[in-house]
Amino acid sequence: MDSLDIVFHAKIMCGVLRYLSLSLICLCLQPSASLPFCLPVTPRLNPDVSAIIATGNKSQRFTRVSNLDDSDWTNSILPSPRSGWADTSFTDDFTNVNSALLREDDPGESAASSLLSDFLSAFLKHSSSAVFDLLEDYHNLCLDKVEVLQKVVQRAGASSRTAGVRWILQQESSTWRLMTSLYRDRVQSALEEDIDMTVASQSEKLVVEQLFQRDAVIRQGQLVVDWLESIAKDQIGDFSDNIEFYAKNVCWENTLHALKLRRRGSVGLSIPLVTELDPDAPLRQQRPLANLDREDDTRLLKNLLTLIRAAGMTLEAQRLCKRCGQAWRAATLEGWKLYHDPNMTSGLGRLTPVEGNPNRRIWKLCCWSLSEEEQLDRYERAIYAALSGNLKALLPVCESWEDCVWAYFRVLVDSLVEQEVTSSVLLKRLITSIIITTSNIIIINSLMEEFSDWLSSSKPLPSHLLRFMTHLVLFYSSLGIALKEEVCVAVLQSYITLLIEEQQSELIASYTSQLPTALAVQRYASYLEGVSQTEQQRRALHLAADAGLDVAAVTQLVVEAVRERDGPEFTPHTHTLETNTTQDDQKKIDVIDWLLFESAHRAEALKQSNAIMRRFLAVQKHEAAKAVFSKLPADSVKEVQRQWAGLQPDTPLPAEDLNAIREHRCIQAYLEAHEAFSDWFSHSSSAPQKPVPASQAKFTERVANEMRENEYQVECTAWRGRLQVLVDEVKERVYQVLLFADGWMINTPEVRGEVSERSLQMALLRSLCVPRLSFLLLSVLTSSSRHQEALQLADVLAAANNHLHQVFSKEDLRRFLQKIRESSLMLLDCGLDALGYT
Repeated sequence: MDSLDIVFHAKIMCGVLRYLSLSLICLCLQPSASLPFCLPVTPRLNPDVSAIIATGNKSQRFTRVSNLDDSDWTNSILPSPRSGWADTSFTDDFTNVNSALLREDDPGESAASSLLSDFLSAFLKHSSSAVFDLLEDYHNLCLDKVEVLQKVVQRAGASSRTAGVRWILQQESSTWRLMTSLYRDRVQSALEEDIDMTVASQSEKLVVEQLFQRDAVIRQGQLVVDWLESIAKDQIGDFSDNIEFYAKNVCWENTLHALKLRRRGSVGLSIPLVTELDPDAPLRQQRPLANLDREDDTRLLKNLLTLIRAAGMTLEAQRLCKRCGQAWRAATLEGWKLYHDPNMTSGLGRLTPVEGNPNRRIWKLCCWSLSEEEQLDRYERAIYAALSGNLKALLPVCESWEDCVWAYFRVLVDSLVEQEVTSSVLLKRLITSIIITTSNIIIINSLMEEFSDWLSSSKPLPSHLLRFMTHLVLFYSSLGIALKEEVCVAVLQSYITLLIEEQQSELIASYTSQLPTALAVQRYASYLEGVSQTEQQRRALHLAADAGLDVAAVTQLVVEAVRERDGPEFTPHTHTLETNTTQDDQKKIDVIDWLLFESAHRAEALKQSNAIMRRFLAVQKHEAAKAVFSKLPADSVKEVQRQWAGLQPDTPLPAEDLNAIREHRCIQAYLEAHEAFSDWFSHSSSAPQKPVPASQAKFTERVANEMRENEYQVECTAWRGRLQVLVDEVKERVYQVLLFADGWMINTPEVRGEVSERSLQMALLRSLCVPRLSFLLLSVLTSSSRHQEALQLADVLAAANNHLHQVFSKEDLRRFLQKIRESSLMLLDCGLDALGYT
């Protein structure tokens, strides 16, 4: 469909909706209810619409559906499986029917199920401008299944249920064909109407010529523009022939190379690049190109603006675009020419080529829209601002006084020209032609009300009905028709639920992406919670990215949903805790995998793993916390820093990321300290057993006893030496926690005014773990008779700059001081003073 079709599509769809409402709402079967989208007759390829609607008497008309029970609605409305078909003989054509279909318990449902993926392929294949091709594909897909099922019914005598599915698909095929015919008819009528309208109207070129002849202000303004552009042209010379880029041309080959490497799995990308290379991909996907391609694009855009600034060298700018491999950008610069058809006034016997752009006004509006798009490069915005007269977007790139004056006068001239062209009869009638009347909205709302009623039925809808409803809604949406959002969402939600139940994993992401953004993220995250296999997870995220879903938001929501199950994260230690890793714990451990497929999600993986480990540490599930910690790649901190440096090389990491890295290291220090204690405890519990000598042993046995005694002494010496090493290891690791720079589990830098759940959890964890580690170290030191070092631990906790004593409860302080008193008494018994000195 060309741009003129797009202008008129709202008007054209008036008729489509009117007749479609008859076929979808009024024309339904009454007795035991059939599908509401069926038609009473099969239309011709180019039907007379009024004749089709008038076909049949009142008894043939369909009424509102009353029962959508998929188990019985076909039996009461369908004739015998072979009725309605002219040729019931068996032919050799049946050899082409898939034999596997015959072995199915329900061939009809199997055939209809394959349409799920076929319809998605058709929907993705055709853009909103290729509406005829899309409708034609829908029609042909249904028709192909009808032919196959007819042969199955004839050959195998399949059940009435299979015949019913065949009949339903036949009616659906007819419905899509009717829509194609009606829509094509309305488009043709609109085009013919437009041709008549143009003949009677003045051309834009003549209108503007007359404006310049009679208006001195615009002539003088154009003189100023020409003067400034001639100065700029003299300054730049032939620079466009000497422009150098990092690549041979500016067709994003560096991005293509990086994507090919990622597809082969040979190298990972530090930042999430675009996954498609069409011109709109960076803006649509909100993802960047490769660095070198971005630099090439910026250099090209700046040069294009320079050419447009210099004597309005738009044609030279187009040639540069084509030479650099961006012919599509050259096309966007083409629409500025005023429309003129010399054949209307020439009176010559031969036709003369038409000049300019008949849809120039639409082109100007598109340029204005692009100049307002903040995601685009400022030079690209300025190019389209210069072409559409948007002064606000043009001034930021003006570097000199001459540039600013040129911008003001160019916009002045452009505004006066557009005011004159807009006031012409041609555009007045063009604008009037695209007004949508209130009656169209009523028809649309009626259709949506029918869909809502079907969805509210207590019995599930047949899969083919849901498929039809979904693609009808998507078809209207692609045309820009305003629909009831809540009904559209309900239809899509029901269809997505069906796809999940049917395990159509390859289709779910594409339809989920059609939901509103926030709901799409939530819905896909809910689906991913049930995906457990690694390869399936990877594939699901790949499909989500291809469908345009926010993968980062989806994975974050999946992790948070699993992490926040089972109530509050922290419980007081007033009772014996189960410290073994349960099945639910393992799910929380494994959910981190969702954030590890892409290195771009490493910062979020760090934050989410911290949150999960906080819970495990609070309930003393150290092994589970270690399992989470081991999930993260060893270079995670460096990866987060590297990614940020690539995006903002001169800016430090945000406080949120800095605190996440700091918390990660705090947890690492605590886990290492606890692991050191576990090693000490295991070793201290495995002391060598002294051999028992045999009584009244013979000489050989006495020799054996002596050898065992010697071995025992050697083992004891080695055991005690290893024990002292482990004591030192425990002491070192615990002190790394107690003396952690700026305080263990304290945010640095602190976020002013932040009283988040995370900060409260960290404070509680500090009050739980610091006393716990202190008592563990104290027990290790006293068990090893290192009482003086135990007293030194008390000094560390009491030091004012550490503030460690503040996290102890009164009861904990009382118990700690009691143990310190016991160590002092032991030192006194050894002849030393209370502090262990002579």
